[in-house]
Amino acid sequence: MRAVVFEGGQATVGEVADPQPGHRQLLVAVRAAGLNGADLAQAKGGYAPPPGAPATGGLEMAGEVVAAGDGCQRFSVGDRVMAVVQGGGQAELCLVDEPLAMPIPESLDWESAGGFPEVFATAHDALFTQAGLAMGERACIHGAAGGVGVAAVQLAVAAGAEVTATVRNPDSRGAVAELGAIAIDPADFVDAGPFDVILELVGAPNWPANLKALATEGRIMVIGVGAGAEVSLNLALLMVKRVRLLASTLRPRSLEQRATVAGRLERHVLPLVEAGQIQVPIARTFPLAAAPAAYDYFAAPGKLGKVVLLP
Repeated sequence: MRAVVFEGGQATVGEVADPQPGHRQLLVAVRAAGLNGADLAQAKGGYAPPPGAPATGGLEMAGEVVAAGDGCQRFSVGDRVMAVVQGGGQAELCLVDEPLAMPIPESLDWESAGGFPEVFATAHDALFTQAGLAMGERACIHGAAGGVGVAAVQLAVAAGAEVTATVRNPDSRGAVAELGAIAIDPADFVDAGPFDVILELVGAPNWPANLKALATEGRIMVIGVGAGAEVSLNLALLMVKRVRLLASTLRPRSLEQRATVAGRLERHVLPLVEAGQIQVPIARTFPLAAAPAAYDYFAAPGKLGKVVLLP
Protein backbone atom coordinates (compact mmCIF):
# COMPACT_ATOMS: atom_id res chain seq x y z
CA MET A 1 0.00 0.00 0.00
CA ARG A 2 0.97 3.67 -0.31
CA ALA A 3 1.78 5.64 2.84
CA VAL A 4 3.51 8.84 3.91
CA VAL A 5 7.11 8.08 4.82
CA PHE A 6 9.87 10.40 6.01
CA GLU A 7 13.22 10.63 4.26
CA GLY A 8 15.92 13.24 4.70
CA GLY A 9 13.75 15.53 6.79
CA GLN A 10 10.93 15.53 4.25
CA ALA A 11 7.58 13.79 3.81
CA THR A 12 7.14 11.66 0.72
CA VAL A 13 4.94 8.78 -0.43
CA GLY A 14 6.27 5.25 -0.56
CA GLU A 15 5.16 1.64 -0.75
CA VAL A 16 4.99 -0.27 2.54
CA ALA A 17 3.57 -3.64 3.53
CA ASP A 18 -0.16 -3.88 4.16
CA PRO A 19 -0.85 -4.05 7.91
CA GLN A 20 -2.66 -7.06 9.35
CA PRO A 21 -5.11 -6.72 12.24
CA GLY A 22 -4.18 -8.37 15.52
CA HIS A 23 -6.17 -8.91 18.70
CA ARG A 24 -8.88 -6.23 19.10
CA GLN A 25 -7.61 -4.31 16.09
CA LEU A 26 -9.55 -2.96 13.12
CA LEU A 27 -8.12 -2.67 9.62
CA VAL A 28 -9.51 0.54 8.13
CA ALA A 29 -9.48 1.69 4.51
CA VAL A 30 -8.54 5.33 5.02
CA ARG A 31 -10.72 7.90 3.29
CA ALA A 32 -9.24 11.03 4.94
CA ALA A 33 -6.33 11.81 7.27
CA GLY A 34 -5.50 15.16 8.85
CA LEU A 35 -2.07 16.75 9.22
CA ASN A 36 -0.87 17.94 12.61
CA GLY A 37 2.15 19.67 14.09
CA ALA A 38 3.52 16.36 15.34
CA ASP A 39 3.65 15.08 11.74
CA LEU A 40 5.77 18.05 10.69
CA ALA A 41 8.06 17.60 13.70
CA GLN A 42 8.46 13.89 12.93
CA ALA A 43 9.23 14.62 9.29
CA LYS A 44 12.09 16.88 10.42
CA GLY A 45 13.41 14.22 12.78
CA GLY A 46 12.39 16.00 15.96
CA TYR A 47 9.58 13.76 17.21
CA ALA A 48 10.17 10.03 17.13
CA PRO A 49 7.08 7.77 17.37
CA PRO A 50 6.57 5.85 20.62
CA PRO A 51 7.99 2.31 20.80
CA GLY A 52 5.91 -0.08 18.72
CA ALA A 53 4.08 2.67 16.81
CA PRO A 54 4.22 2.84 13.00
CA ALA A 55 7.06 4.98 11.65
CA THR A 56 4.81 6.23 8.83
CA GLY A 57 2.96 9.54 9.13
CA GLY A 58 -0.49 10.38 10.43
CA LEU A 59 -2.01 10.70 13.92
CA GLU A 60 -5.67 10.84 12.90
CA MET A 61 -7.80 9.25 10.23
CA ALA A 62 -11.30 8.31 9.13
CA GLY A 63 -12.43 5.44 6.95
CA GLU A 64 -14.31 2.18 6.56
CA VAL A 65 -13.56 -1.03 8.43
CA VAL A 66 -12.44 -3.72 5.97
CA ALA A 67 -11.34 -6.40 8.48
CA ALA A 68 -11.48 -7.02 12.22
CA GLY A 69 -9.09 -9.01 14.36
CA ASP A 70 -10.16 -11.51 16.99
CA GLY A 71 -11.75 -10.00 20.08
CA CYS A 72 -13.37 -7.04 18.32
CA GLN A 73 -16.87 -6.53 19.67
CA ARG A 74 -18.15 -3.09 18.74
CA PHE A 75 -17.32 -2.48 15.07
CA SER A 76 -17.49 -4.70 12.02
CA VAL A 77 -16.74 -4.62 8.30
CA GLY A 78 -18.40 -1.66 6.57
CA ASP A 79 -18.63 0.60 9.64
CA ARG A 80 -17.46 4.21 9.33
CA VAL A 81 -14.95 4.99 12.06
CA MET A 82 -12.43 7.67 13.00
CA ALA A 83 -9.62 7.62 15.54
CA VAL A 84 -6.49 9.14 16.97
CA VAL A 85 -3.61 6.76 16.27
CA GLN A 86 0.09 6.81 17.19
CA GLY A 87 1.11 6.77 13.52
CA GLY A 88 0.21 5.29 10.15
CA GLY A 89 -2.98 7.27 9.53
CA GLN A 90 -1.74 8.85 6.30
CA ALA A 91 -1.94 5.70 4.23
CA GLU A 92 -4.36 3.62 2.22
CA LEU A 93 -4.83 1.24 5.15
CA CYS A 94 -4.46 1.82 8.89
CA LEU A 95 -4.63 -0.35 11.99
CA VAL A 96 -6.81 1.01 14.80
CA ASP A 97 -7.09 -0.50 18.27
CA GLU A 98 -10.84 -0.94 18.64
CA PRO A 99 -11.07 0.92 22.00
CA LEU A 100 -9.80 4.04 20.20
CA ALA A 101 -12.33 3.95 17.37
CA MET A 102 -15.32 6.30 17.34
CA PRO A 103 -18.37 6.14 15.06
CA ILE A 104 -18.56 8.94 12.51
CA PRO A 105 -21.73 11.05 12.84
CA GLU A 106 -23.80 11.22 9.66
CA SER A 107 -23.32 14.98 9.61
CA LEU A 108 -19.55 14.66 9.05
CA ASP A 109 -18.23 14.14 5.53
CA TRP A 110 -14.96 12.27 5.05
CA GLU A 111 -12.78 15.39 4.98
CA SER A 112 -14.22 16.71 8.25
CA ALA A 113 -14.06 13.29 9.91
CA GLY A 114 -10.42 12.89 8.90
CA GLY A 115 -9.55 16.23 10.46
CA PHE A 116 -11.62 15.83 13.63
CA PRO A 117 -10.16 13.25 16.05
CA GLU A 118 -6.71 14.53 17.02
CA VAL A 119 -7.48 18.22 17.35
CA PHE A 120 -10.74 17.79 19.25
CA ALA A 121 -9.30 15.09 21.50
CA THR A 122 -6.30 17.30 22.28
CA ALA A 123 -8.42 20.41 22.89
CA HIS A 124 -11.04 18.65 25.01
CA ASP A 125 -8.48 16.86 27.17
CA ALA A 126 -6.46 20.04 27.67
CA LEU A 127 -9.30 22.43 28.43
CA PHE A 128 -11.54 20.24 30.58
CA THR A 129 -9.74 17.14 31.89
CA GLN A 130 -6.45 18.93 32.57
CA ALA A 131 -7.25 22.64 33.07
CA GLY A 132 -10.80 22.21 34.43
CA LEU A 133 -12.38 25.02 32.40
CA ALA A 134 -15.84 25.80 33.79
CA MET A 135 -18.94 27.67 32.65
CA GLY A 136 -18.57 31.43 33.05
CA GLU A 137 -14.77 31.41 33.19
CA ARG A 138 -12.59 33.48 30.87
CA ALA A 139 -10.33 31.57 28.51
CA CYS A 140 -7.56 32.71 26.17
CA ILE A 141 -6.74 30.43 23.23
CA HIS A 142 -3.39 31.18 21.59
CA GLY A 143 -2.87 30.19 17.95
CA ALA A 144 -6.61 29.95 17.49
CA ALA A 145 -6.65 29.71 13.69
CA GLY A 146 -4.94 26.30 13.65
CA GLY A 147 -6.69 22.96 13.91
CA VAL A 148 -6.44 22.58 17.69
CA GLY A 149 -7.16 26.27 18.20
CA VAL A 150 -10.35 26.16 16.16
CA ALA A 151 -11.45 23.07 18.09
CA ALA A 152 -10.62 24.66 21.45
CA VAL A 153 -12.53 27.85 20.68
CA GLN A 154 -15.68 25.94 19.77
CA LEU A 155 -15.48 23.62 22.78
CA ALA A 156 -14.89 26.49 25.22
CA VAL A 157 -17.78 28.50 23.75
CA ALA A 158 -20.07 25.45 23.90
CA ALA A 159 -19.16 25.02 27.58
CA GLY A 160 -20.28 28.56 28.39
CA ALA A 161 -16.84 30.17 28.75
CA GLU A 162 -16.00 33.68 27.59
CA VAL A 163 -13.34 33.12 24.94
CA THR A 164 -10.60 35.40 23.66
CA ALA A 165 -8.63 34.03 20.71
CA THR A 166 -5.24 35.31 19.53
CA VAL A 167 -4.87 35.13 15.75
CA ARG A 168 -1.74 36.46 14.08
CA ASN A 169 -3.21 36.69 10.55
CA PRO A 170 -5.75 39.57 10.47
CA ASP A 171 -7.52 37.93 7.52
CA SER A 172 -8.45 34.95 9.73
CA ARG A 173 -9.82 36.86 12.72
CA GLY A 174 -13.29 37.27 11.28
CA ALA A 175 -13.72 33.52 10.75
CA VAL A 176 -12.52 32.77 14.29
CA ALA A 177 -14.87 35.41 15.68
CA GLU A 178 -17.75 33.69 13.90
CA LEU A 179 -17.05 30.64 16.09
CA GLY A 180 -17.98 32.71 19.14
CA ALA A 181 -14.66 34.14 20.29
CA ILE A 182 -13.28 37.65 20.58
CA ALA A 183 -10.45 37.44 18.04
CA ILE A 184 -7.49 39.74 18.65
CA ASP A 185 -3.88 40.36 17.69
CA PRO A 186 -1.48 38.38 19.93
CA ALA A 187 0.15 41.64 21.00
CA ASP A 188 -3.08 42.72 22.70
CA PHE A 189 -3.95 39.71 24.85
CA VAL A 190 -2.53 40.99 28.16
CA ASP A 191 -4.85 44.00 28.10
CA ALA A 192 -7.79 41.68 27.28
CA GLY A 193 -7.28 39.68 30.50
CA PRO A 194 -7.29 38.54 33.18
CA PHE A 195 -8.00 34.95 32.15
CA ASP A 196 -8.88 31.93 34.25
CA VAL A 197 -7.40 29.53 31.67
CA ILE A 198 -4.77 30.18 29.00
CA LEU A 199 -4.32 27.46 26.37
CA GLU A 200 -0.80 27.77 24.98
CA LEU A 201 -0.43 26.46 21.44
CA VAL A 202 2.40 28.72 20.28
CA GLY A 203 5.16 28.57 22.86
CA ALA A 204 7.93 30.93 23.91
CA PRO A 205 6.78 34.21 22.28
CA ASN A 206 3.80 34.45 24.66
CA TRP A 207 5.98 34.40 27.78
CA PRO A 208 6.22 36.13 30.25
CA ALA A 209 3.04 37.88 29.09
CA ASN A 210 1.00 34.76 29.90
CA LEU A 211 1.70 35.25 33.60
CA LYS A 212 0.74 38.91 33.44
CA ALA A 213 -2.56 38.06 31.71
CA LEU A 214 -3.49 35.24 34.08
CA ALA A 215 -6.02 35.74 36.87
CA THR A 216 -5.25 34.75 40.45
CA GLU A 217 -5.60 30.96 40.78
CA GLY A 218 -5.58 30.71 37.00
CA ARG A 219 -4.28 27.79 34.93
CA ILE A 220 -1.91 27.80 31.98
CA MET A 221 -2.14 24.68 29.81
CA VAL A 222 0.78 24.13 27.41
CA ILE A 223 0.15 21.81 24.46
CA GLY A 224 2.14 23.51 21.68
CA VAL A 225 5.66 24.94 21.44
CA GLY A 226 6.14 25.28 17.69
CA ALA A 227 7.50 28.83 18.04
CA GLY A 228 9.95 27.93 20.80
CA ALA A 229 10.11 25.78 23.93
CA GLU A 230 12.48 27.58 26.30
CA VAL A 231 11.26 30.49 28.46
CA SER A 232 12.20 32.42 31.59
CA LEU A 233 9.68 32.27 34.43
CA ASN A 234 9.14 34.61 37.35
CA LEU A 235 8.56 32.06 40.12
CA ALA A 236 7.57 34.76 42.59
CA LEU A 237 4.70 35.80 40.32
CA LEU A 238 3.58 32.16 40.09
CA MET A 239 3.48 32.10 43.88
CA VAL A 240 1.64 35.41 44.29
CA LYS A 241 -1.04 34.44 41.75
CA ARG A 242 -1.18 30.82 42.95
CA VAL A 243 -0.75 29.69 39.35
CA ARG A 244 -1.19 26.12 38.13
CA LEU A 245 1.14 25.45 35.21
CA LEU A 246 0.15 22.34 33.23
CA ALA A 247 1.51 20.63 30.13
CA SER A 248 0.60 17.51 28.20
CA THR A 249 0.75 15.42 25.03
CA LEU A 250 -1.51 12.57 23.90
CA ARG A 251 0.68 10.41 21.71
CA PRO A 252 2.93 8.72 24.31
CA ARG A 253 0.08 7.72 26.64
CA SER A 254 -0.90 4.11 27.17
CA LEU A 255 -3.68 2.51 25.14
CA GLU A 256 -5.97 2.60 28.17
CA GLN A 257 -5.33 6.30 28.75
CA ARG A 258 -5.91 7.16 25.09
CA ALA A 259 -9.08 5.07 25.07
CA THR A 260 -10.35 7.10 28.04
CA VAL A 261 -9.75 10.30 26.07
CA ALA A 262 -11.62 8.84 23.08
CA GLY A 263 -14.51 7.81 25.32
CA ARG A 264 -14.84 11.32 26.75
CA LEU A 265 -14.73 12.79 23.25
CA GLU A 266 -17.48 10.45 22.06
CA ARG A 267 -19.71 11.14 25.07
CA HIS A 268 -19.27 14.89 25.35
CA VAL A 269 -18.36 16.21 21.89
CA LEU A 270 -19.97 13.97 19.27
CA PRO A 271 -23.47 15.00 20.45
CA LEU A 272 -22.46 18.63 19.75
CA VAL A 273 -21.34 17.59 16.26
CA GLU A 274 -24.64 15.83 15.63
CA ALA A 275 -26.51 18.93 16.85
CA GLY A 276 -24.59 21.16 14.42
CA GLN A 277 -22.84 23.10 17.19
CA ILE A 278 -19.35 21.97 16.18
CA GLN A 279 -17.71 22.23 12.77
CA VAL A 280 -14.34 21.23 11.32
CA PRO A 281 -13.11 24.06 9.07
CA ILE A 282 -10.96 22.69 6.25
CA ALA A 283 -8.18 24.90 4.92
CA ARG A 284 -7.36 22.61 1.99
CA THR A 285 -7.36 18.96 0.91
CA PHE A 286 -4.69 17.10 -1.06
CA PRO A 287 -4.58 13.63 -2.62
CA LEU A 288 -2.22 11.24 -0.87
CA ALA A 289 0.17 11.39 -3.82
CA ALA A 290 0.61 15.12 -3.15
CA ALA A 291 1.63 14.65 0.49
CA PRO A 292 4.91 16.61 0.08
CA ALA A 293 2.93 19.63 -1.14
CA ALA A 294 0.44 19.16 1.69
CA TYR A 295 3.23 19.23 4.26
CA ASP A 296 4.69 22.39 2.69
CA TYR A 297 1.29 24.05 2.75
CA PHE A 298 0.73 22.98 6.36
CA ALA A 299 4.08 24.47 7.40
CA ALA A 300 3.25 27.88 5.87
CA PRO A 301 1.50 30.45 8.10
CA GLY A 302 -1.81 32.18 7.47
CA LYS A 303 -4.29 29.33 6.95
CA LEU A 304 -7.47 28.65 8.92
CA GLY A 305 -8.48 25.12 9.89
CA LYS A 306 -7.30 21.66 8.88
CA VAL A 307 -5.15 20.32 6.07
CA VAL A 308 -6.39 16.86 5.05
CA LEU A 309 -5.00 14.10 2.84
CA LEU A 310 -7.44 12.01 0.80
CA PRO A 311 -6.11 8.52 -0.02
